[in-house]
Amino acid sequence: MVYIDCEIDRMDLSAAMASVSPQRRSHALRYRQEHDQRRSLAAYRLLQHALNEEYGITEPPLFDFGANGKPFIVGHPEIHFNLSHCNEAAACVVSHVPVGIDVESLNHYDEEIAEKVMNSDEQRQIASSFDPSLAFIRLWTMKESLLKMVGDGLVEDLRGVLNEYHGLHKGDYTFQTTIYNGFVCTVCALNK
Repeated sequence: MVYIDCEIDRMDLSAAMASVSPQRRSHALRYRQEHDQRRSLAAYRLLQHALNEEYGITEPPLFDFGANGKPFIVGHPEIHFNLSHCNEAAACVVSHVPVGIDVESLNHYDEEIAEKVMNSDEQRQIASSFDPSLAFIRLWTMKESLLKMVGDGLVEDLRGVLNEYHGLHKGDYTFQTTIYNGFVCTVCALNK
């Protein structure tokens, strides 16, 4: 299930800090800017809400981390989740299968960046699109959500990620992209 918070700036920062685990509070405080702290806390609080709603877990979750830094919930290896945030929103996905989520602001399209991170077919899709900025962000969120699902985060060469990655082929996972006013959110889930 996907959870989105679009009202991050309305959050009571003190109350949010008090409601999360000391581990997450420490993580949020690493950010210098208050708006970045808010986004980090908002994503974690979405996870808290999801765990309570879907699994009846009321304690703030503690994380441990896999080989490439992908977090997992201590004591609940059966629960897969991922968090993301951008200027407009925080997002969380929780599932019984490996998942990744990415949420990105709709920004001005930059062709030079696209040439560095998109393959030639993707560049053609973007160029022929009615809205190149939206097409670029949709593909970007697909790539990042796939990388987060497998636990890699961003890699040096992003061009071929959607063709085959870690032995996964297109039929091995599915994408769900939702376009909001000002941002795009994509979830990648492993097909079981």
